[in-house]
Amino acid sequence: MKYYILILVAFFSLQSIGQSTYKITYLKSSNGKLIENQDPTIIYSNDFLTRVISKSIDDNKIVYPSEYFNLNRKSNTFIQIAALNSEKTISTQDSISLAKQSFELLNETKKILGYNCKKAKTIINSNTIELWYTNDLKIKGAPTQLGQNLGLVLEMVRNGNFVIAATKVEKLKKVPEFSNKDAFINSFDLLTYRDLLWKSRFTTISIFKDEIINFSDASKSNDSILRFANGTVIVRKVKIPAIAKGSQVFIDVTEQSNGDAYDRTGSVFMIPMDKKRSFLDGLQNGVKSLPVYENGNGKQYQGIISTDEYSPIIELMRFFTPFGIKQYNTIQLKDKTWEDRVNYRQDISELTAAIDNKEIYIGTFIGNYDNGGHKVSVNITIHPEENGVAKASNVIPIFNSTNVMEMAGQEYGTLFNSKEGLIVNFTLEKDLKNAKLRYITTGHGGWENGDEFVPKKNTLFLDEKEVFHFTPWREDCGSYRLYNPASGNFPNGLSSSDYSRSNWCPGMVTNPVYIELGDLKAGTHSIQVKIPQGENEGTSFSSWNVSGVLIGE
Repeated sequence: MKYYILILVAFFSLQSIGQSTYKITYLKSSNGKLIENQDPTIIYSNDFLTRVISKSIDDNKIVYPSEYFNLNRKSNTFIQIAALNSEKTISTQDSISLAKQSFELLNETKKILGYNCKKAKTIINSNTIELWYTNDLKIKGAPTQLGQNLGLVLEMVRNGNFVIAATKVEKLKKVPEFSNKDAFINSFDLLTYRDLLWKSRFTTISIFKDEIINFSDASKSNDSILRFANGTVIVRKVKIPAIAKGSQVFIDVTEQSNGDAYDRTGSVFMIPMDKKRSFLDGLQNGVKSLPVYENGNGKQYQGIISTDEYSPIIELMRFFTPFGIKQYNTIQLKDKTWEDRVNYRQDISELTAAIDNKEIYIGTFIGNYDNGGHKVSVNITIHPEENGVAKASNVIPIFNSTNVMEMAGQEYGTLFNSKEGLIVNFTLEKDLKNAKLRYITTGHGGWENGDEFVPKKNTLFLDEKEVFHFTPWREDCGSYRLYNPASGNFPNGLSSSDYSRSNWCPGMVTNPVYIELGDLKAGTHSIQVKIPQGENEGTSFSSWNVSGVLIGE
């Protein structure tokens, strides 16, 4: 049946007249302290009905999403109901056997609110749950679905440190009715119900859905998706809602091969529009329209550093495609069952200030020369935190040497063969407290002697003083073998995807490094990056993709 009507709640209430009905209020505590600003749990129970509800719903002051359930004790049936928002309420109905719940009944006893209680114990998902229940009131009920048939559960203890305890027991004439009893409720199977309820707890912003990133003259823009560099870059303008203080923000990417068999550099980025020129100008008008950086090595690098009139792209996530996932899953090896897709997920909460309540351009790049290319989906999710800590209030892009417009002629990041490396001068209009550099670095190019396969020290300087150095390196690439069906196999028993690399593996995300810079005064500063880039070997060359975003308060 597609709809239930909440009149069934009123039906339960009418049937309860004349029965001994009780209202029990519960509060939660953790490590011996009451949880602040909590919404108390309330149960109404008699021989016919047990309803578990929150105080906010009971007071008709719903905080969305909110959930409650009714247990019909005559038919042993649960009806779970969730108000996802002011316009959508869902439910699921399941005839369950509470006898499936198994408890160890113990001899321990104690009094709670003057009632004699016995103890029962069970283990669920490695959690030890202790229930204290009483039979003094001749009714059954519990603040969760667990232990509904033991008696009246007055206290529930999980792992000895989380407690749901009754604080008040009141006798009533009947279970009260709901004011929204005539509302229509969409009914779903249990798994769909749980999925809809879970997704209602956060905001999902779909950026791209099953979009192809390939290399083809046939790749053209439409009303919603802009395509550049022969289809290897896709861009969309997106409105990001206001983000509550302390919220957690994540980016999700799903990738499958649509023809390309090789591991490729991928990047999800936003285009700042705060200055006279932007990276969008380069996408629309060609790389020559971007400001040029030179460091004396004879090459020109387009659009990679901040200037008075230009902000480089802000890299939200750098990821690497595996060798041919999905498209080449027909390759058979003994004891290898290939993954169907790779899912990348990363916390980008530190960049909240750059996207909060703004209409922004977000793009995704995968470097490839394949007509089939890759299929990607990208989402941003916003997760509210009741006691979340405020994130950085300033996000300032400084540099990004990843040649997102590689297939449109943007120069590779070969600038570290110069003694100067990369140096950026920037001006702060006001003091920046607790400044950090969000730094992402990966080495590329060459074969055995290229920087992709040779550890190289990265050294960073602030105002000509060294502030940080490390050697970016990943030794766990073999962990991703099942994502790489088309990875070449070598006589030594290794596959290409097994080899350690300069801070990346085929099928993974490269995490940022946060470099503490302290408090920075208003005025002009410089950040410099030095890497001992390897020499060219014939037509083979090494390069480094580095991005830096300054964050602070």
